[in-house]
Amino acid sequence: MTVKRIERAWNAGTYQRLFRDLAMCRPEAVLESQSEKGWAVPAAAMSIIWLEELSQTYVPLYSKLIRSLIAAQQPDGGWGDVASTALALRALLCDGGDGVAVQRGLDFLARLQRPDGIWPGFPHHRLPVDPLASAMLLYHLGDQPAFQAAVRLHEATAWFEQNVESLDRSTAELWRRASRRCRVAMAA
Repeated sequence: MTVKRIERAWNAGTYQRLFRDLAMCRPEAVLESQSEKGWAVPAAAMSIIWLEELSQTYVPLYSKLIRSLIAAQQPDGGWGDVASTALALRALLCDGGDGVAVQRGLDFLARLQRPDGIWPGFPHHRLPVDPLASAMLLYHLGDQPAFQAAVRLHEATAWFEQNVESLDRSTAELWRRASRRCRVAMAA
């Protein structure tokens, strides 16, 4: 995927297709956006992540996507569902990013974390846990010092270790990838 293709798709508003093209053959492909904003947040976040991976953070599109993500942040600090928030934060942390939007997002995730260490899929404490969204969260943010300082990482990893046998195939694979990042982070 080239910068021009990403920009054309973004400007055309084909967010779901853009996200799917960028996430193809990546762990993020399992994401099903249920955010109130639809696919714009996941598409912007994946585009930012791709541009960083391509060392293209200097292109004007990068700044445009960052501004779009910040503008889409909700009053509670999240970007809709937990998985979309994880992607948005990962994108904002690219290229050494930080700031008020990142802190508000981390605070949102810290407030949603349940006593057992895992997160619900949506910003409501009484909803059941969502292992897939939680694994996505740990995959994207588990190695980030700001995330580690904001949440109870040990409890989250312990929940997955205790429940790994009951995870569906997609969630188990995502957790396997996330656990590597979390172990490295916890060892540091």
